[in-house]
Amino acid sequence: MPTLRWQPIVTLLLSLVGLGVAIYLTITHFDTHITLSCPAGGGLINCTKVTSSKQSYLFGIPVAVLGLAFFLPMIALSLPRAWRSADRRIHLARLALSVTGVAMILYLIIAELFIIKSICLWCTLVHVITFILFVIIVTATPIVLTPGYGLETDRADYLVPDGS
Repeated sequence: MPTLRWQPIVTLLLSLVGLGVAIYLTITHFDTHITLSCPAGGGLINCTKVTSSKQSYLFGIPVAVLGLAFFLPMIALSLPRAWRSADRRIHLARLALSVTGVAMILYLIIAELFIIKSICLWCTLVHVITFILFVIIVTATPIVLTPGYGLETDRADYLVPDGS
């Protein structure tokens, strides 16, 4: 059975990077004096076109703000202590949030490719981070939800089965 030594650290780091990008996108969304930095700047890769499109809002909320609403709780749910928790609700909340995140990025990718017809590299970074989080969480959740796994332990090799 695989161990879960690296998943808490990787998910926490990915969530922190995702939050940083979401903060940057939120700031550039609301502050018209700051220009969104986008390497190509035009053609297929056009961050400004994507982030200022009608699809950059969902239910009247800027998608960048929704990114904040995704990554803030994901950081809390990705802390090593949360991964070690015996409370199944924490692991299920992490799973539900990651599934919601992937559903959102699928919508956004479809909007970028088929409606806006441009790609935002900053958004793509968020999409990749969200997808990697999803894969890690979906593959780890059955392990951490195994009854009797003994998640609350002070051993240095936390989240490793006792060998029984």
